Amino acid sequence: MGISSLGVGSGILTQDVLDQLREADEAQRVKPLTLNITNENDKSSARDVLDAAMVNFRDAANELQNTTLFGARKTDVIGSSVSITADVDSDIQDFTLNVTQLATKEINESASYSSDTALIATGVGSMDLTVGSNTYTIDYDATTTLKDLKNSINSIAGTDVNASIVQIAKGDYKLFLNAANEGTLQTMSITDTSGLLSDDEGKTSGGTNLTSGLSTIQSGIDATFNFNGQAITRSSNTIIDLVSGYTVSLKELGSSTVSVTQDRTDLEKRIDSFVSKYNAVVDELSKQTKSSTDNKTRGIFSGDSIVKSMKTTIQNMLGSISNVGGNLQDYGFDIDRDGVMSINKTTLNTKIDANPANVKAFFAGGDYTDTTGTSTTLTGAFSSFYTTINSFTKTNGDLDQVKNNISENLTSYEDRKTKEIERLDAKYAILKKKYTAFNSIINKFNSASDMFVQLANTQNNN
Repeated sequence: MGISSLGVGSGILTQDVLDQLREADEAQRVKPLTLNITNENDKSSARDVLDAAMVNFRDAANELQNTTLFGARKTDVIGSSVSITADVDSDIQDFTLNVTQLATKEINESASYSSDTALIATGVGSMDLTVGSNTYTIDYDATTTLKDLKNSINSIAGTDVNASIVQIAKGDYKLFLNAANEGTLQTMSITDTSGLLSDDEGKTSGGTNLTSGLSTIQSGIDATFNFNGQAITRSSNTIIDLVSGYTVSLKELGSSTVSVTQDRTDLEKRIDSFVSKYNAVVDELSKQTKSSTDNKTRGIFSGDSIVKSMKTTIQNMLGSISNVGGNLQDYGFDIDRDGVMSINKTTLNTKIDANPANVKAFFAGGDYTDTTGTSTTLTGAFSSFYTTINSFTKTNGDLDQVKNNISENLTSYEDRKTKEIERLDAKYAILKKKYTAFNSIINKFNSASDMFVQLANTQNNN
């Protein structure tokens, strides 16, 4: 019986034997490195998830540094005579406003022209259009039509007056001038400084259709109203100088009751977001740093001091805020035994009702005044939170350091794996050559063996 090998002969030195030997070497030398690479890639993915959660948490804290959240105002109006908006930090108060007269705009109309293309002058000249305290020079010539005049007025004096042409009847066209603003101070007039205006299609000068023929069909009058019983007059129905930060629009005659209060809608929304983002980031940190003897439940960063330190810092963050303004628990924030944060809106609103300025100072920074009247400038709890969290997420911060460590480990493991594979390639290339050489020797023994067998068989036959 012959011996087979890597081609022929031996039943021992086969390619299968080489493959089995290499598989054993790879299990010892390469597989651990592959597992390490997989683990570092898993860490990278987990770090990205943590980074996203931390950025959301940082942004939620940052939004609560915005002092305008605490100065937002909302207005409630009972009645339809007015509408009102109130700027940030404007006065909080209730008042009544009784509209007794709406302001109107002056409207003038010219005498009649036969068409909107009727010529209005006999030659080159100009007129002065006066609106209130402003006077505008309007040029004309022998080719200027009523329509051309309208366009010139709108172009030159459009901030104070709106000109239009209305066809009253067949062959009866009039120029209308509407004051852009309300009030008694918006009276209008036209003076022909050149004396070349014409009422008869440019045949004769000295026309008066636009001067003495300009008549008032609606006078501009001022608005009158009572603010908490005090009689007030304004030239416009839109009033911005009644109470600082208020814009009052007069709509109709009648009385309305107005209440301007703090608008806490956006503030409460931002606080809810902060609580939600805090719970999300703490939950993620707890999962990623969980200690366990079971690989399936052990957190991927259970042995990472940087990530574990971030978790400790955040958990201790709320308790670190304690100063003349109190602590977060005083404002309704609480953390249960499982580490879940919640906010008691009743407690929070009670604090705001008592002293909104102090709540603003405690949360976002500013001057906090205690019961003795002593004022202390605070940094603000959420300003401190933002600074802490930003140290994790900023460029070259803690999360960047974790990322760099993962990258360095990956590079190291991949380089080592490449070198191990190259070493095994070289080793088994040599072994294959040796097996091939052994096979050649075995093949010769097989050939000699066959010859002796044949000789023995021949001898036996003889």
